[in-house]
Amino acid sequence: MDQLACMRSFVRVADLHSFTKAADALGLSRAVISTHIADLEKHLRCQLLHRTTRRVGLTSDGTEYLARCQRILAELDGADETLRGTRLSPQGRLRVDVPVVFGRALLIPALRNFTTRYPQLQLEVQLNDRVVDLIAEEVDLVVRVGPVREPQLIARRIVNTRLLTCASPEYLREHGAPAEPDDLGRHQLIGHLGDGSRRPRKWQFQRANVKRQLAFPCHVAFNSVEAQIQAAIRGVGITQTMDLVVAEALAGGKLEAVLRDWSAPGAPISVACRSALRDSPKVRVFADFAAELLLQYRQRVDAMLDTDA
Repeated sequence: MDQLACMRSFVRVADLHSFTKAADALGLSRAVISTHIADLEKHLRCQLLHRTTRRVGLTSDGTEYLARCQRILAELDGADETLRGTRLSPQGRLRVDVPVVFGRALLIPALRNFTTRYPQLQLEVQLNDRVVDLIAEEVDLVVRVGPVREPQLIARRIVNTRLLTCASPEYLREHGAPAEPDDLGRHQLIGHLGDGSRRPRKWQFQRANVKRQLAFPCHVAFNSVEAQIQAAIRGVGITQTMDLVVAEALAGGKLEAVLRDWSAPGAPISVACRSALRDSPKVRVFADFAAELLLQYRQRVDAMLDTDA
């Protein structure tokens, strides 16, 4: 039995929930995939998959074994990549996950430069605002807003952010601007729903050494930062978010900052990858690319906000 081949087949079947799709993805016949899974289950003396006429699912043993297979195969792929000398020419599939605003405002406009420089990379980009499980979803690298707590990840902090409270000029002309954080309770507010949260995040404020964390009822809340900002621009209410994502709207007059002397530190932004891929050339070049974009934008935002002040 070629255990590595069997493990690769198992991981692909688990990922695609289908023997046929796994066979197509790996360029093998369905019969070979079935043999691989049967050999693996016989070798392990347990059932890894539930098979029905419509779907393939993992058993409890299969779930545990899948995580171990993913780690082992990632280590092996990383070792192969390094020994092939791809430090000079990164190649192969690279799956990255980035926040929606970062992807649309920074990554996509600069992407041609990256793909031209590394033509042998096949880049797959997921844009979303949730925290992904890199191992379970087979993601190689993430741009993460907030702390990176998973022990199996290697993270590099790139920039820090600050929280700004802002609204459209039209909204402020109609409702007035709050003078203190407590005044927000009398305004229409746009909240942000954290990953999987049913309640909007609390609002953060800091002036000198005074820190305040307040919970307000929100007229509307989104799980998307982009939607949150667009609602504020269209006069729905006041919102609080990171300076990086509203700087251009502030500079363009679409939003105005309020309570500026109460601006609090926001979440850091990092790039992170699985520890098994820390020396992978393709991961390294994209991490450097993403970091450069963030640092350049941080400098640009600081200049815009200084001018706005």
